[in-house]
Amino acid sequence: MNQSMINSAVTMGQLQLKLDTTGNNLANVNTTGFKRSDTSFADLLFQQVNNQSAANQEVGRLTPNGIRVGAGAAVAQTAVRFEQGSISQSGREFDVALTEPGYFFELAETPGGDRQFTRDGAFYLSPNPNNNTQNFLVNSQGDYVLSAAGEPIELPSSYDDFQINEEGAITVTLNDGTLVDAGQLQLVNITKPQLLASIGENNYVLPDLDALDTDLADVLEEAAGAQVFMQSALETSNVDSAKEMTDMMEAQRSYQFNSKAISITDQMMGLVTNLR
Repeated sequence: MNQSMINSAVTMGQLQLKLDTTGNNLANVNTTGFKRSDTSFADLLFQQVNNQSAANQEVGRLTPNGIRVGAGAAVAQTAVRFEQGSISQSGREFDVALTEPGYFFELAETPGGDRQFTRDGAFYLSPNPNNNTQNFLVNSQGDYVLSAAGEPIELPSSYDDFQINEEGAITVTLNDGTLVDAGQLQLVNITKPQLLASIGENNYVLPDLDALDTDLADVLEEAAGAQVFMQSALETSNVDSAKEMTDMMEAQRSYQFNSKAISITDQMMGLVTNLR
């Protein structure tokens, strides 16, 4: 009976992680460029108990011989799913959507020196502290958006028009009608997105590839110039609210089932204790 309580208690703790993941997906259903996460489970170690020594009494049995006493289930993996989200027209000139999966904008390196990437194309202007006639193109956290040359993109402070074509080239029309080439958005194609690690705020970094015995060229391709940009539009999250609600109810029912198993086991132990 103690084993039954242990199995249920362990599984309940892991189901809480599933509920946390599903809750995070639902909380970000309206977050631009958000990618949902899925949680999968696996059995923990179990013990095979061969309690039938008479093989002739097992004739016709359809299930495996013996009894398997396990220790519950555990979360085997929480994987980010990078399926393409739908494209929504925003009408804002600094919004840029990527129309194909696998591509990412590149942002300035993290404080730790890691290259970071995002699918969130909601960009803004940030003043250049060293030049009041120029602004930097940044994301909502203030990270610089990089050009194909690997430098932060700078734009004139005063202009009449701002255009990004389908290849990511930026053209600014000044007040006097002069056209200025402001560079091209950096674009990378990550061929193994399952390796990306989320660092929050819709940003991702690659892990230590040397530890994985993997070359950068096998994971990332420079793709500046690919025709996957759409100005004045944003990619919505790829969260399916109906599926997430179903997953949440299934996890809650599993949690309830294991909770009931603990309660019943406790009642059985109480009966044994009260035997005269």
